[in-house]
Amino acid sequence: MSFYFESVKSMEQMGADDNYIQGWIAGYLGNPEIEEQRMTDEYESGYEDGKEKTDANFSNFC
Repeated sequence: MSFYFESVKSMEQMGADDNYIQGWIAGYLGNPEIEEQRMTDEYESGYEDGKEKTDANFSNFC
């Protein structure tokens, strides 16, 4: 879980988009995606990155 907490802290410090962060958290934890009408490109990208458990794209959403 250290990677999870460090990643969230890093995204917040970098000023990453809130929707990206929420998507990353949901994907990392294996939560279901949000409903379609609330889906954004940032959330969807974060969700996919979270599922992959990668921090490689954080800077693309700052």
